[in-house]
Amino acid sequence: MNINNENGNIIYSDEVIANIVGISTMECYGVVGMASKSPKDGLWELLKGENLSKGVKVNCKDEILNIEIYIIVEYGTKISVIANNIIQKVKYNVENLTGLKVSTITVNVQGVRV
Repeated sequence: MNINNENGNIIYSDEVIANIVGISTMECYGVVGMASKSPKDGLWELLKGENLSKGVKVNCKDEILNIEIYIIVEYGTKISVIANNIIQKVKYNVENLTGLKVSTITVNVQGVRV
């Protein structure tokens, strides 16, 4: 992901964007953690701490981002409210911190934890 202006170039790696998305998502109420598919058995596992970017897929086309987030939510919370909060927070943080435009954010709930 590149931004070109009169002063020079800024190049963002997918890992940086994914980390911003992961941290922003974990700050939202009702999110237990990010989810990642285990290559061994194909099951979804809970990610915490430094592995937050593994629960995020970032695609960039013409300086416009498409983001997919895989999460595990807390039991007893309203999933639609959690998803809307994540979408608003992630879009705000990514656009303000990087200057890139976010086109779509897809929130995939992979599990519910007590």
